[in-house]
Amino acid sequence: MGKIGFKPVPTAVAVALTLLIWFVIPVPEGVTPEGWHLLAMFVGVVAAIIGKAMPIGAIAIIAITLVALTGVTNDKPSGAIKDALSSFSSPLIWLIGVAIMISRGILKTGLGARIGYLFIAVWGKKTLGIGYSLALSELLLAPVTPSNTARGGGIIHPVMKAIASSYDSDPEKGTQNRMGKYLSLVNYHSNPITSAMFITATAPNPLVVELVAKATNSDIELSWGTWALAMLVPGLIAMILMPTVLYFIAPPEVKETPNAMQFAKERLKEQGAMSCGEWIMLGIFGILLFLWAGIPELLLGKAYAVNATATAFIGLSLLLLSGVLTWDDILKEKSAWDTITWFAALVMMATFLSKLGVVTWFSGLLESGIASTGIGWMGACALLLLAYLYAHYMFASTTAHITAMFGAFYTAGIALGAPPMLFALLMAAASNIMMTLTHYATGTAPIIFGSGYSTLGEWWKVGFIMSVVNLLVFVVIGGIWWKVLGYW
Repeated sequence: MGKIGFKPVPTAVAVALTLLIWFVIPVPEGVTPEGWHLLAMFVGVVAAIIGKAMPIGAIAIIAITLVALTGVTNDKPSGAIKDALSSFSSPLIWLIGVAIMISRGILKTGLGARIGYLFIAVWGKKTLGIGYSLALSELLLAPVTPSNTARGGGIIHPVMKAIASSYDSDPEKGTQNRMGKYLSLVNYHSNPITSAMFITATAPNPLVVELVAKATNSDIELSWGTWALAMLVPGLIAMILMPTVLYFIAPPEVKETPNAMQFAKERLKEQGAMSCGEWIMLGIFGILLFLWAGIPELLLGKAYAVNATATAFIGLSLLLLSGVLTWDDILKEKSAWDTITWFAALVMMATFLSKLGVVTWFSGLLESGIASTGIGWMGACALLLLAYLYAHYMFASTTAHITAMFGAFYTAGIALGAPPMLFALLMAAASNIMMTLTHYATGTAPIIFGSGYSTLGEWWKVGFIMSVVNLLVFVVIGGIWWKVLGYW
């Protein structure tokens, strides 16, 4: 007999919270018993995710089972299981799952590392230039790598470590301050900004799209192109500022790095000429961006529009047909199948919480609480945005945080008079900026922090400063840019 499949303490906490809400706390006025019971399960699921009681996919399977068995969404068993599985048909969930599969091609062919070394070969004379090269590499890969962990931790981080160690900047030798600390922080802080710039740059972004659509009765359905255009200007300005801001907060001892260019060129020589697989990957990358940006529709009219998820399937099909990826590669892409599973469960629960009136009730509580202060919609928005963003100190998963809080906070903001599109974009930006805060804020954080270049205190201090810088950029520059675009 092996070990049990769950951690006893976090599981006990999750179960206790569920039972407390279900049986002890009376159902509030304006909420149905079914909605309240679903909320009890939802709180338990989020608590289990935060406490890492089990892997998130396993928790999702249990959540689906509970919704099917308890019948909170439907009296009939056949209807209840249909409801429990309903989100597996969501195109947004498959968009992310398939895009993660596609990103395997960037790793497998070596195209990601090549992009990083190419930029360093050009701009690597100074440590600051290497910082910008890493940031630019991250930005280029962002539209087609929805696993921000794979992008920042799997593709860019090994390139960053190779360059730091070539300058003998190694935490084990106590020489991390030479340049490794600075480069590791640039490596990390590129991640939240690029994640904010494209729907397909991090897995929870489509969840934001779904929650915004639900809260506005589909008046606001953020397309891939709309999101990318909205985040383009504030995102680029945040990316331009970030390496320089970090250069002042965590200055590297080695400022001039003429050897880095040579090092990058040697690595490129080792890789040799671009392989057939890399060329195909690059071509498919281009096709994906062309279709996701909606260019056929712009040039030829609505009849030629291609759905974003259909585009992802086109990309994956081409990779399979060309042999760049095999079906075995796709089966081994565990994070994609994992994401599809937990995403479907969380979206399903969030959908039915909305349908059963729980989100409306909770956002009503927030709204009346803030309205009683009489601070107007701008003050109310600022309060909601700051509370939402900095609550991430309590979360180790952006998905759990967005699932738990986004819907109610967004609905409350609109009810308090915030322009719906403006507040949607600010909340979407905050959902990514919050990744800067801690060493457990998103999957990329433990990988880069775990390399040991930065102490815990430094990481948290820099994270807080960058959250303020990024938030100011998205609120001020973003606000002006979205006004120009006519979004509010």
